[in-house]
Amino acid sequence: MKHMLYWIIGIVGVLYLGLAALVYFGQEKIVFYPQPLPPDYAFRFGQPCREVVIPAADGTPLHGLLFPVDAPRGLVFYLHGNAGSLAGWGEVAGTYTRLGYDVFLLDYRGFGKSGGRIRGEKQFYADVQAAYDRLRAQYAERNIVVIGYSIGTAVAARLAATNGPRRLILQAPYYSLPDLARRLFPVLSRVLPGALIKYKFRTWQFVRDAKVPVTVFHGDRDEVIPHEAALQLKKYLKPGDQFVTLPRQGHNGMNENAQYQQALEELLRPGEHR
Repeated sequence: MKHMLYWIIGIVGVLYLGLAALVYFGQEKIVFYPQPLPPDYAFRFGQPCREVVIPAADGTPLHGLLFPVDAPRGLVFYLHGNAGSLAGWGEVAGTYTRLGYDVFLLDYRGFGKSGGRIRGEKQFYADVQAAYDRLRAQYAERNIVVIGYSIGTAVAARLAATNGPRRLILQAPYYSLPDLARRLFPVLSRVLPGALIKYKFRTWQFVRDAKVPVTVFHGDRDEVIPHEAALQLKKYLKPGDQFVTLPRQGHNGMNENAQYQQALEELLRPGEHR
């Protein structure tokens, strides 16, 4: 009987360690869903754009799209969500070019035509910073608006906290990735330690540290990132920052939301700076 108990405990232990290893080492496949594109893929949108290739610190080519307008008021530096590629995300550019802004969108490693693959949080931040530095050399930073969507909100908030753009806009953000994991996978979170989550993505910390104006938009029917997860960010907003709840808005399609577009016109109108 005693040997049987040891055997059961051993089997449970092996299964537990196997599950922990799967979660830890397979984390990128859980968090990111890239759509690779062939090098000769031709982007087609209803407005002109040009491809931009930016070398990361290790030489990996990062691919982006720049949508120019005549006499731009500034630049929208847009960081998209955790799935797809610029073949789809490029469609959001029109929301901002119609307001007179050039728009730059970046594909993360392994997304679209960008090389390599995401291996860590610091690498992720460094890649985005490299792209930001490239665009900052072409646009006055006081005229750059950083926007992050979903998974891109943490790195967008970090950019605002460690640089000096004109404004930060967060679409469907989360408090942190461990917090989101606890909400989405409560049973698994009770069994496995939070230390297994390599990507912390502490949006709250970067929002707290950002000196620039911050506006948060979140739908009250978000089926991916619960509204309550974003509400936790309110306590880190400084005077003058805004938290806007969009009624009946789900996780996707925020750029097409009429209330969002109306608020955006006010935030990005000429002369609306810090």
